[in-house]
Amino acid sequence: MENQLIIMTNKEAQRYEIIKNLINKKITGVQAAKQLSLSTRQIKRLKKAVKEQGMEGIIHGNRGKESKKKIPKLIKAKIINLIERNYLDFTPAFAQEKLVENHRIKISYGSVRNIMLEEGLYKIKKRKKIRYFSQRPRKDYCGELIQFDGSYHNWLEGRTVENEQCLLLAVDDATGDITPILDKNEGIQAVFSFWKEYLIKYGKPKAIYLDKFSTYKVNHKNAVDNKDFKTQFQRAMQELDIEVIFANSPQAKGRVERMNKTLQDRMIKEMRLAKIDNVKEANEFVKKEFVVKFNKKFSVKPSKKQDLHRKLTDQERKKLNNIFSVKNQRTVKNDFTIQYLNRYFQLDQIQPITVFRKDSITIEEHLDKTIHICKKDTYLNFKELAEKPVKEIDLKLAAITPNRIQYTPPADHPWRRFVINQKSEKVKVFKN
Repeated sequence: MENQLIIMTNKEAQRYEIIKNLINKKITGVQAAKQLSLSTRQIKRLKKAVKEQGMEGIIHGNRGKESKKKIPKLIKAKIINLIERNYLDFTPAFAQEKLVENHRIKISYGSVRNIMLEEGLYKIKKRKKIRYFSQRPRKDYCGELIQFDGSYHNWLEGRTVENEQCLLLAVDDATGDITPILDKNEGIQAVFSFWKEYLIKYGKPKAIYLDKFSTYKVNHKNAVDNKDFKTQFQRAMQELDIEVIFANSPQAKGRVERMNKTLQDRMIKEMRLAKIDNVKEANEFVKKEFVVKFNKKFSVKPSKKQDLHRKLTDQERKKLNNIFSVKNQRTVKNDFTIQYLNRYFQLDQIQPITVFRKDSITIEEHLDKTIHICKKDTYLNFKELAEKPVKEIDLKLAAITPNRIQYTPPADHPWRRFVINQKSEKVKVFKN
């Protein structure tokens, strides 16, 4: 019989020596079990295997054999090809989801990760050393706190004229449900449009948690102790009775910050696969498809079932356009004209209420870009002038009122006769 080379690990060699001592009756089965941290039943099996096969009885029977669960070469090649063509910059977890969802290839996350590492399609990133922040527990109720933020990024990867878009994102603190909308910027018009749509769909949350961006907060040193300094956003939320909370650091609103990074990975790639190349289509896709799947997969159940979103009243619904408008104060000039952003408006002579010169009025710029002028919650009649008036016309009217004043009493009007007679009597008395 030819000599056969048997390769054993240190652990297997140690196990062989102990079983050999057991066979030679130097130790008992109980002692061998304690030395190897095995059961006496396993020790009996090893003893029998060594007696029959010698050293080979210690070595595992599957050594050198291919695993029955090994991925076939053809399927592995197909997976590599699909990842290289469609999911090259995907993480292993996201790539595994797409292989199951789009190609019906049932494969574990670990297998995809190993394949991508072997083929150099994925590199393990080193974790950065970060400051420690204790995690704030989630709120108990849905709608109790909504974290809100804007994220500027190349969301459409250059498939549109604009190289950068802004994702306005609301995350429910209790459930993690997301409500995203792509827009041009994080300006007041875009933010108002977002929250108007949110309130109509879900209702009013108890509080909104956001950063100190200029759209939301007046960051002037004189505004610290002066409550009269309010942004358009603060004014609108106050009218709706929604509390606004400002975070002192990005980590304070960590859920929405982390969610932005997650969406920069997942949402961008989903829109790429859907071949979306404009903001309008992107928002339709995100609302109808992406958000539904994302919230179903990643949202959590709140600790309390009640939803604290408050439904809009009929009066609030009617006033939404008014509330979500940019409001500015102006003064009526002597010729009853008003100037706003290099535009000039002439008030009509007939108005729902009386308007005096130098009155303070409010100009509202609605989301549809239309201009509305009001005084004490009453909208005034006006027309826009094509150009700047040459000079203020010295109107003899002290005010413009609901009724047109054009009637002039004749000379023989009773009121005038009474005055004339009274004067003539006085003259007669003076002569006598």
